[in-house]
Amino acid sequence: ITRMHFQWDWLCLSVLIINSVTAEIENEETLDADVEVEDFDKQSQEPNVGRDKSSLEVVYQTPKPTGEVYFTETFDGEFSGWVLSKTKKEDTDDNIAKYDGRWEVEELKENTVPGDRGLVLKSVAKHHAISAMLTKAFIFDNKPLIVQYEVNFQEGIDCGGAYIKLLSSSDDLNLEYFFDKTPYTIMFGPDKCGEDYKLHFIFRHKNPKTGEYDEKHAKRPDVDLKKFYLDKKTHLYTLVLKPDDTFEMLIDQSVVSRGSLLEDMVPPVNPPKEIEDPSEKKPEDWDERPKIPDPNAVKPDDWDEDEPSKIEDPDAVKPEGWLDDEPQYVPDPNAKKPKDWDEEMDGEWEAPRIPNPKCETAPGCGHWVRPMKSNPKYKGKWKAPMIDNPNYQGIWSPRKIPNPDYFEDLHPFEMTTVSAIGLELWSMTSDIYFDNFIICSEKEVADRWAADGWGLKKLVASANEPGMFSQLVTAAEDHPWLWVLYILTLALPVGLGVLFCWPAKKTDEDIDFKKTDISKPITKGELKQEREELDDDDEIELEEEKENEDTVEDVKLIYFEDDREGGEDIDDDDEEENEVAVESQEEGDKSNKSGSEDEMKEADESTGSGDGPLKSVRKRRVRKD
Repeated sequence: ITRMHFQWDWLCLSVLIINSVTAEIENEETLDADVEVEDFDKQSQEPNVGRDKSSLEVVYQTPKPTGEVYFTETFDGEFSGWVLSKTKKEDTDDNIAKYDGRWEVEELKENTVPGDRGLVLKSVAKHHAISAMLTKAFIFDNKPLIVQYEVNFQEGIDCGGAYIKLLSSSDDLNLEYFFDKTPYTIMFGPDKCGEDYKLHFIFRHKNPKTGEYDEKHAKRPDVDLKKFYLDKKTHLYTLVLKPDDTFEMLIDQSVVSRGSLLEDMVPPVNPPKEIEDPSEKKPEDWDERPKIPDPNAVKPDDWDEDEPSKIEDPDAVKPEGWLDDEPQYVPDPNAKKPKDWDEEMDGEWEAPRIPNPKCETAPGCGHWVRPMKSNPKYKGKWKAPMIDNPNYQGIWSPRKIPNPDYFEDLHPFEMTTVSAIGLELWSMTSDIYFDNFIICSEKEVADRWAADGWGLKKLVASANEPGMFSQLVTAAEDHPWLWVLYILTLALPVGLGVLFCWPAKKTDEDIDFKKTDISKPITKGELKQEREELDDDDEIELEEEKENEDTVEDVKLIYFEDDREGGEDIDDDDEEENEVAVESQEEGDKSNKSGSEDEMKEADESTGSGDGPLKSVRKRRVRKD
């Protein structure tokens, strides 16, 4: 038992050590950020620190590209190069057709990084359009295309988008007339309306035969995108297009969707080689029925189609106490005609009817009708059984013919050159924040750009997050039933800790058990004195043994006169047991070197326990030996 408690003590101590080490590691990971930070103890000591203020003062520096780029924008300096659209949206009511939505350059509302500003969509239920020319056009040849930017739905999002368009190069491209029909090459970014959360990747593919453009949509990501729209945090959206005709979409530098431009777009880039012949029609005598009614089947003579499905139960009996003369409903005796009741206009007034109170204690009132039961003779309308159709020809389909519009584009990555970037949006929610746009070809450049911008926002947001306790209390305010779960969660480990880690109280049985296991040292003098006492008691014990033997013989003569031999066998068994007991006692004497006087007294006291003279004699013999 002591060993078991010892093991549980070590287990509890190990759990406490592991938890302490884990907490220390988490603290180190939080502090080991790749940014320059400064402690400000004064603010941390203030009792009333706002929720949007961080315990870390971040030194922000505007991100700078570390390699070749086609476009960058941080909105931290002078707001130039961006052009507001002055046109109207087609096929829309005139009162909302104009692109008059307001844009502002400002800092984040929450988790603010001093000095870091972004482009913010400010208007509700209005069309917004703003665009800028790239530093240099991107040509789809042998370099990847990487498009990356940040979005923060500061007020959540009800219905609206935050996607961007990479506008196709053309001689007549005028950013002041940028609208929904302006040709684009790629559209990418988040969009949401109702409970439909989307991450768009659409590219316009040019048909090499007709020269027309068709939109190709990437398949929906398999991940849940809802949290990115509702947590009011800044998220990083990245699109990577590679010359091997593959693509990746990432959120916060984690891949949420990847695929092939040839296989994972809807509709497919390349049309099918064969199509169904549109001029062919199904023959009139074509039989597509796999089963038909058996034409040789005959309705049985005893089949009665007129039998009803339900009939009255002839064995039913009217319950006793049924009130035939009492109606189920009677006029309300407490009802009174309204004072403004006009019999000429409203007719004769009648009291409203209520359930008859006399029927409440009776099995029923009114005319008794026998209950209905299923008709055993009912078979319904007869139908011939179904058999395999001998003329079945299968499902008809038109024959295949070569597709006259077929083409094969083996490299859809080779899209139309891009020369501008634009945001053309409609939103029912304001304060959508955009920041840190970059278009490049090297992943390392995009990652470094993200670390200097989005990484800093992520650090500040993490530092400003409330502790676990505050989050639990906030959740419980919205869902009070969580308090029960919290109490049970806390009580369970506490109870287990008390049960297994608290030292158990030693019982008398444990103490007695341990006493018998401990070998007591004994001196030679005590051993000699004990032997002398045993020798002095030999004569007295022998006399007592003789008396007990005589008593036993008298008892056996009275009760078992015919079983003397059996008694002798019992004596023989007793002697064998005595010999075994003597041997065990000798072994105990060797290990302990002497026996205690208390044990001898216990042996003497046990002789009067009611087991009879034979048992007492046996114990004396053991002690004597």
